[in-house]
Amino acid sequence: MIASEPEWTTPSSEAPNDEPSTLPTLTSSSIEVYTLPPRPKVVYDKSIQTSIDLFPSSAPQTDVASSSISTTTGGAGRETAEELRARIIAELEAERKQLDAEIAEEKRLAEEQLEAERARGLSGEKLSSVFANPAFVDFLEHSSKVVQRALSDSYDYLRDYTIATDASREEEEGKRAKMRLLGTWQDQQWGQRRSVTGVDWSPKFPELFVASYNKNPMAVNEPDGIAAVWNLHLLERPEFVFHAQSDILSIAFSPFHPNLVVGGTYSGQILLWDTRSRHSNPVLKTPLSASGHTHPVYSLSHVGTQNAHSLVSASTDGVVCTWTLDMLARPQETLELVHPAHNKTDEVSVTALGFPLGETTTFWCATEEGNVYASNRYDRAGAKAGLVQSEIYRGHSGPVTGIDFHPVEGSVDLSDLFLTCGVDWTVKLWRAGGALGGPSAGKAGGATKSKTSSSSAGGANAIAPLLSFEEADDYVFDVKWHPLHPAVFGTVDGAGKFDLWNLNTDTEARSLSFSCPKLALTLPRPSQVPIISTAVGESSPAASRPLGGGSGRRGLNKLAWERKEGRRAAIGSSDGKVYVYELSQDLVTPREGEWDQMRKTCNAALAAQQQHA
Repeated sequence: MIASEPEWTTPSSEAPNDEPSTLPTLTSSSIEVYTLPPRPKVVYDKSIQTSIDLFPSSAPQTDVASSSISTTTGGAGRETAEELRARIIAELEAERKQLDAEIAEEKRLAEEQLEAERARGLSGEKLSSVFANPAFVDFLEHSSKVVQRALSDSYDYLRDYTIATDASREEEEGKRAKMRLLGTWQDQQWGQRRSVTGVDWSPKFPELFVASYNKNPMAVNEPDGIAAVWNLHLLERPEFVFHAQSDILSIAFSPFHPNLVVGGTYSGQILLWDTRSRHSNPVLKTPLSASGHTHPVYSLSHVGTQNAHSLVSASTDGVVCTWTLDMLARPQETLELVHPAHNKTDEVSVTALGFPLGETTTFWCATEEGNVYASNRYDRAGAKAGLVQSEIYRGHSGPVTGIDFHPVEGSVDLSDLFLTCGVDWTVKLWRAGGALGGPSAGKAGGATKSKTSSSSAGGANAIAPLLSFEEADDYVFDVKWHPLHPAVFGTVDGAGKFDLWNLNTDTEARSLSFSCPKLALTLPRPSQVPIISTAVGESSPAASRPLGGGSGRRGLNKLAWERKEGRRAAIGSSDGKVYVYELSQDLVTPREGEWDQMRKTCNAALAAQQQHA
C-alpha cells in the first residue's frame, strides 16, 4: 500500500462573495506493511520420526544417523519397523546399563559415607538430642525387654529330636524334682538394702507378679517405697517400677482390672498404679487426712464381683475402710474396731484381714495381741457393725502375722476353714462360726457343731483351733492355702524355710497337735511334719532339715500362689529378693477322694476337741 497524498480543495464559485474563505485542515499519517510467509506443514509417517533439517546444531550426529539409515535401507532413506525396533532396544539397553552403573556408584559412595559417619560417631549434642527423644526412649525400653525375654527363656532351641533319650532316667529325675527353683528376681538399682513386704500374682497374666519393698535407709534420694512388676521370662529387670513416698507394706493386683495395682503404705495412704501409664507415680491416692487411714496399712482385700466390687483396707489403729478404685478421695465406709475388754486401750491393732470365699459383709481380722476376731461391716439382725464381742479365737501367744481362708470350691464346703500364723512359731487351723453363725457354720468337712469354746472374761467364748502345727524354727510370717488342692498349704518363716503341708498325707503317722482349751496344754500326738521343707535359695529341697540348718539365710516375709495352675509359688525375702519355685504336678493336683479325706481329717480334729473339752 502507498500513503495517500493530501488533497487541495478550492472554494466553490457558487459561494456568496460576502463570506470569507475557509482554509482546510491537513494531517499526515504513515502505515507500515509486513509480509508473513505461510507456516510450513510437517507431515509424519510410520518410518520417519524427525526431519534432519529441523536440528541444524546436531549436524554431525544426524549425518551419521542419516548415513546409517541410508545404508540399512539400501539408499531409500527409510528403515523398516524391525530395524527401528532393534535400534531402539539397543539404545534402551545402553541407557539401562549406564543407569545401573550410576546407581551402583551412588550406592557405593553412600555406603562409604555411612561407614565414615559410623566410625566418627555422633557428636555429643546429637547424641543428647537422640536420648532426649521420648519416642526413642519408649522404643529402646520396649525392644530391649523383648530381646531380654527371649534371652532369658530356658527352652533348648538346639535340642536334637533324632537322638533317643533314656526315658527311665528322665522319669526318675522327674520324681526326685518335687520342687525346683525357677529363678531369683532382684532389681540391682531399686532392690538393694530393701525387704520384700508383699507379693501377688496377676489374675490375667500367669507370668507376671508384683512385689513391694520398704525403704532403703542408705539412699536418701530414692523413693521410700518401691513396687516392681516382674516377668518370669525377664530376670534382669522388672517390667514396671512404681514409686511411693512412704514404705509400701501391702500390695495386690486388682482381680477385676488386671492393669491396676493397689498398695497400702506405712503412712496410711492407699495408692493406685496403672501399668498403662507412662509414669511411675500413682494415678490415684488417698489423702493424708483423718477421713481415711493415719496408721500403717498391712492388709488389703478385694471383695465383690466384676460389676460391683470394692477394696477393703485395715490399719493398725483398728480402722477399716471401704474404697472404690475410681475415687480414692474419701472412703465409702469407715468402721472403727474397738474392744471394751482391753486393759489400756480399746483399739484393736489389725495386722491381717481375711474374707471367706464369696463373703462380702463378714470378715476376720488378726491382731497384734494374738487373738482373731470376727467382724461385721454393717448392722445385721442381732449383731451390730464392728467386732463380734461374743467370740474370740484364742490360740497364738504373740502377734498374728497372717490369715487366709480356704479358697477352693469342691464337693465338700470348706469355706469356713482358715489358717493363721504368728511370731509364736506356730500355724493354726480354725473353723469360723460358733455363736456368730458365720458363713458355712457347722459345715466344715460335714462335721456337726461341737463344744470347742469356753467362756472367758467379759462373757466372750474363747474358740480354740482345730489343729496346731509347731514345726517351725522361727517366726512364721505368712501362710497361704493352695488355690486348687483342698488339703495343701504353704508357710514361710524367719529361718529361710518354705514348708509345704498336706493334711491328707498319711493320717496315722502325721504330726497333729490338738489344743485343749480347758487344760491350756498340748496333748502328745504324732507330730505333723511338712511333706516338703525347702531352704529357700538352695537348688535342691529336702524332705526335712535339722534344726538350725538354715543359719545364715535371710528371713522369708511373704508367700503367694499362682492362681491358674497352682504350680508356682513366689516367696519374698528380707534381702529384697523374690524366689519363684515350681512344684510337680502330682503335688498340687487333687486326686479322687481328696475332698472326702479332708472331711475326715476335720471330723477327727473336731472329735478330739470334743473328747478333751
